[in-house]
Amino acid sequence: MTFSVQRAGLWKRISAFLFDAILLGIAAVLLALCLSAALGYDGYLGTLNAAYEKYGAEYGVDFSLSLSEYDALTGDENERLREAYAALGADEAAVRAYNMMIRLTAAITAMSLLLAFAILEYAVPLLMKNGQTLGKKIFSLGLMRADGVRVSATALFIRTFLGKYAIGTMVPVFILLMLYFGSIGLAGTIVLLGLAVLQLTLLLATYYHTPVHDLLAGTVEIDLPSQMIFESREALIAYKEKVHAEKAAAQPY
Repeated sequence: MTFSVQRAGLWKRISAFLFDAILLGIAAVLLALCLSAALGYDGYLGTLNAAYEKYGAEYGVDFSLSLSEYDALTGDENERLREAYAALGADEAAVRAYNMMIRLTAAITAMSLLLAFAILEYAVPLLMKNGQTLGKKIFSLGLMRADGVRVSATALFIRTFLGKYAIGTMVPVFILLMLYFGSIGLAGTIVLLGLAVLQLTLLLATYYHTPVHDLLAGTVEIDLPSQMIFESREALIAYKEKVHAEKAAAQPY
């Protein structure tokens, strides 16, 4: 039997990805709630909300105006809103609470996703062997190096933390957070679109339709039941030499 890569089917890959993404999201949310409680996020949120209520009542304004409602403000209402924002900006406690909320939002998001990836995308595949997440296990998929050798802890680390977590998740997440808080504009949108185009190009143009994380780690998703996986490069070479010798022996002279 000759060795070949038994590439996992597209729909099975998508199904496993969606299952793992749902589990990852649930784990990240639960971890974020725990971190929020530990780091006192709700306290800063309460301080900021109290400041909004105080200055909103004092100046007779609503800080939660929609864009259309803001455009409909009269000159006097617009002036009172500017004065309320100026008073809010001069409130040291409110400003500190706002700044802490931004920092904690970024930190909690990064830490909760990191822990979720570490558990579900690194520790579980190491325990289950062949790079299998729970989703891959259900759909009989696995991982191996592109040359047919069993995926190592190092390759899985690169795939999980550099590829999937850092580039595939945190870069887009931080750009979206900065867009939400108004800290970045057109540049962030361009970078986000660039990453999307890169992923799509790799999926369409590479031989195995390889996403960024598999390209970095030199891995490939496989149909596990039908795939030969070798323990080492030496074992792969020995197998190929054996197959070659068997073919040569079978040739008529």
